[in-house]
Amino acid sequence: MKYVIGVDLGTSAVKTVLVDPQGKVAFEHSEAYPLSRPQPNWSEQNPEDWVKGTIASLKRLMEVSGAEPSQIDGISFSGQMHGLVLVDGEGKALRPAILWNDTRTTAECRKIEKKLGSKLIEIARNRALEGFTLPKILWVQENEPEVLAKAELFLLPKDYVRYHLTGDYAMDYSDAAGTLLLDVGGKQWSAEIAEAFNLPLSLCPRLVESFEQTGTLLPEIAEASGLLASTKVFAGGADNACGALGAGILGEGRTMCSIGTSGVVLSYESNKDLNLEGKVHFFNHSEKDAFYIMGVTLAAGHSLTWFKETFAAEKSFDELLQGVNAIPAGSSGLLFTPYISGERTPHPDANIRGSFIGMDSGHTLSHFTRAVLEGITFSLRESIEIVRESGKEITEVVAIGGGAKNEAWLQMQADIFGASIIKLESEQGPAMGAAMLAAYGAGWFESLGACAEAFIRPAETYTPNAEQAAIYDGIFAVYQDVYSQTRELNEKLAQYRK
Repeated sequence: MKYVIGVDLGTSAVKTVLVDPQGKVAFEHSEAYPLSRPQPNWSEQNPEDWVKGTIASLKRLMEVSGAEPSQIDGISFSGQMHGLVLVDGEGKALRPAILWNDTRTTAECRKIEKKLGSKLIEIARNRALEGFTLPKILWVQENEPEVLAKAELFLLPKDYVRYHLTGDYAMDYSDAAGTLLLDVGGKQWSAEIAEAFNLPLSLCPRLVESFEQTGTLLPEIAEASGLLASTKVFAGGADNACGALGAGILGEGRTMCSIGTSGVVLSYESNKDLNLEGKVHFFNHSEKDAFYIMGVTLAAGHSLTWFKETFAAEKSFDELLQGVNAIPAGSSGLLFTPYISGERTPHPDANIRGSFIGMDSGHTLSHFTRAVLEGITFSLRESIEIVRESGKEITEVVAIGGGAKNEAWLQMQADIFGASIIKLESEQGPAMGAAMLAAYGAGWFESLGACAEAFIRPAETYTPNAEQAAIYDGIFAVYQDVYSQTRELNEKLAQYRK
């Protein structure tokens, strides 16, 4: 029996999965690491924690599974996007990593827009948002110039880990697309963007395909992880690109909804010249010469986690969600907007904040819980509608992540999106996509499409309930009004936030 390993480097933990040629996960293991918020709007991690966690997870995976090191045909990665890691000439991180959910860079975003104008969308295909990497580099340039002066390269999280496992520097196109430094259609670093901000192109690592081999394990890493030094390591991809692979989003008309810490609506795109004027993201896929369009809700699953920890800490998630099905669609007039970390699609606004609207004394914990789920899903529908407006017909959506684990929420997605929701037999999200890249890179399949056919199997389909869908259409129109109605109030309240 041969296996591949997928490594998913998330925001809260690294997950490793051992996958056989039929796409079955033989074993999996996770290692958590801390998140640091040293100042308001800041979000950082120690890159060494990622490396230690990955090695520990690989070692435990091999120990628990009983697999022989010689049975591992390859390893590949999925990684949290946008995070900035600056390294010196010896590959040492010069400061903590600035993560995707760090929003300190509003001034830098405005600077990018002013300097580049329409060129930004033409080249990078995305708007300047606080989460992206270039604004973070410019923040360091402005606030910690001595750090940038020592930097040999910038890396993204998974690329830093892979370097420490192999000694090889590289970045794949799907992750590079989230930096605002890549010419997305041309698949090369943009000299024009780099020069506009006095950044040398030498700061950018070499670009590779997601399935390209980028070395083998260093001897000391092989020994520490229980693997062979000859184990092939493949570049990997951005978490959303890998999530798309793991959901079989490998052809026109394929769409997925992923609800994790953030929420994502993603649709396959083959036209490299498509320009949606920054309404949604346009990124390179992990499949060669393919792309995807994507809308993001910053606090999707995070909204539910925040709600549980704040108002029902003693309950498990299963207990919290038990009463949701007994609450009618619309939560008896209670509406939640999930802007607790700002918002990205369709409102790129780091300062907007969430709300509950319509509360009365008859509302129970279950009403509030359902309202949170509905608010998250309404936010994701805004991305669905933008994709539909681009000319795509969305009648089926593959659900992955936390939003695929609860039947009531899956039905809610079908009713709010107005599309059938497909739940997969074995849903491993980005970790499965990483394993697929290793399987294809190792030569198990002639294409990623063939790999998807072998690995991915639908389990259940949830179709829209016409009556519920009609109710949600009405509430969605109200939901869309909330942002503009509350933005001014949020600005006035911002001065009181500590």
